[in-house]
Amino acid sequence: MESFDLAVIGGGPGGYVCAIRAAQLGLKTAVIESNPTLGGTCVNVGCIPSKALLDSSEKYSKALHDFKDHGIQTGSVKIDVAQMMARKDRIVKELTDGLNYLMTKNKITVYRGKGSFVRTEASGTVLAIAGKEGISEITARNVVIATGSEIIRIPGFEPDGETIITSDHAIALKSVPQHLIIIGGGVIGLELGSVWNRLGAKVTVVELLPDILMGMDRQMREMARRTLQKQGIEFLLEHKVVKAEKKKSGVVVSLETTAGEKKSIEGDRLLVAVGRKPYTDGLNSDAVGVKINQRGRIAVDPHTLQTDAPGIYAIGDVIEGAMLAHRAEEEGVKVAELLAGKSGHVNYKALPFIVYTWPEFAWVGQSEEDLQKAGIEYKIGKFLFRPNGRAKAMNEPDGQVKIIADKRTDTILGVFIVGPGASELIAEAVVAVEFGASAEDIARSFHAHPTLSEVMKEAALDVDKRSIHS
Repeated sequence: MESFDLAVIGGGPGGYVCAIRAAQLGLKTAVIESNPTLGGTCVNVGCIPSKALLDSSEKYSKALHDFKDHGIQTGSVKIDVAQMMARKDRIVKELTDGLNYLMTKNKITVYRGKGSFVRTEASGTVLAIAGKEGISEITARNVVIATGSEIIRIPGFEPDGETIITSDHAIALKSVPQHLIIIGGGVIGLELGSVWNRLGAKVTVVELLPDILMGMDRQMREMARRTLQKQGIEFLLEHKVVKAEKKKSGVVVSLETTAGEKKSIEGDRLLVAVGRKPYTDGLNSDAVGVKINQRGRIAVDPHTLQTDAPGIYAIGDVIEGAMLAHRAEEEGVKVAELLAGKSGHVNYKALPFIVYTWPEFAWVGQSEEDLQKAGIEYKIGKFLFRPNGRAKAMNEPDGQVKIIADKRTDTILGVFIVGPGASELIAEAVVAVEFGASAEDIARSFHAHPTLSEVMKEAALDVDKRSIHS
């Protein structure tokens, strides 16, 4: 039986990053992955394929609606869905091939099969790997559970892959739906809704809550919703989905408002996008004393990410917190460094959230609503993209940057961006929160002209009501 310093169950962003960092620090490391490719949900059916389709659909939309204003004559613009999907698949393959290379480069042993716990011994934990050639066993002094998450299924709305679909199906459709109904106004629903809306589908988003993106600052999420509505996406807020009835022409969805009003809408596809849940099936965690709570999350020490079982850790979607790939990555690095005797660190206050629609939405830190609940006094700076020279040159005027700072110390508490390139602009805000920067620090820093980043500077200046271009 081969023995390792560290075995990671799950080869997604948290798992493979943890393994690489551990190997860099001299630990003999193994990764156990049940899927044919590494990369987990993110690389194979989540973050990466959806961003590839978002990019393709955005270019198609611009060719239809924006190129003429730039003086570009394109003639008849058509969409080739099959080619778009082939490009998406090629990108995924290139990345998964790259992960295989990184495993080899860092001398990490990869086991293809489903990993589970067998027992604890004096030398470590015994793990079983159920692969195509049968069941084998290894031992590891330390184990990291990085099994990620899976799609939440709603009873009565079981996917058939054709009429009722999940996000896995929505990134692989062979044709553009006529009317795509989406249950869920979260990140997954908004991004995939944007893809198919741009390609010509009518899109209706049904959301039980009073608004989309409820974790975002209220004023900014309202702006975000309005920009999507301008693009043609319809929102039915405070609507509960009661039933879905499949017909020859598609699906009839029965709804009920929070006020008790009943109605129905008909579409040819129904995308169930109500979120994800931790995936811990088949781990046999009881055999080693790893506890899973009623919500399916694994309990860990917040400082070390160790479970109730010595030498066994958990990271990413299987523990409490936001289900984000970059969060899992940082937790993977933290555990690897702690195991190597270093000081692992994750600052959850600096965790960025991004929605890759267009314009993009991104934020880090606390919203006005958060601060009001906590009784913290604050001040606000805002600046629109509309006066920004680069935004005008790009023909992308929609959006705003909002900076929230402590009223007494000027420390940045939250930054919210709706606008072009928000996913990249938020990095400056993340660094500012990480280092405890003030709004004055950003306001006094050079921001090259003409760039979109100047909107950050102007918003920082506006915290003290001295913006130059407003």
